[in-house]
Amino acid sequence: MVVVAIVATLAALAGPSFTLLIENWRVRESAELLQDTLVYARSEAIKRGGHVVVQKLPNNTNGCSTADETSKWNCGWMVCHDTNDSGTCTAADPVLQRVASSAKVEVRRTRGGESIKLNRWGLVSGSWPGFNLVPLNKTISYSGALGVCMNSGGRVRIISQEALPCTN
Repeated sequence: MVVVAIVATLAALAGPSFTLLIENWRVRESAELLQDTLVYARSEAIKRGGHVVVQKLPNNTNGCSTADETSKWNCGWMVCHDTNDSGTCTAADPVLQRVASSAKVEVRRTRGGESIKLNRWGLVSGSWPGFNLVPLNKTISYSGALGVCMNSGGRVRIISQEALPCTN
């Protein structure tokens, strides 16, 4: 009985630290998925002579209901070959990649809207992408927050909380 009480006490003490660890892991996973997607989209744009778009998945996709604003990419994103050069992924455009973000992570685009258009050099047409990633209901002052930034030259990198938001 004493052993069970000691194990229960230790588990109760360890629980909050595991929560922090899990939140940080989810944010890191989403940041790496987003970074990989942007690099993939750049290479596809170079290969296809442009006409590639990265676009957020709409709210209520796969049971996700936290992407209720244009700047929130919480449900995930997709890469498509923009055959009609509309700057968005339409039903007629072939989907090249589809990624679901980690659950309970807020992915917020800091500049721009719900799509990123890449030209034939793999560079962004319009606002350069910058994203803040935090656990749901946290702010960018949270120690586990990360950013994913793409600069004018197309370099994609993950930045720590201290460097948020992306400036270039």
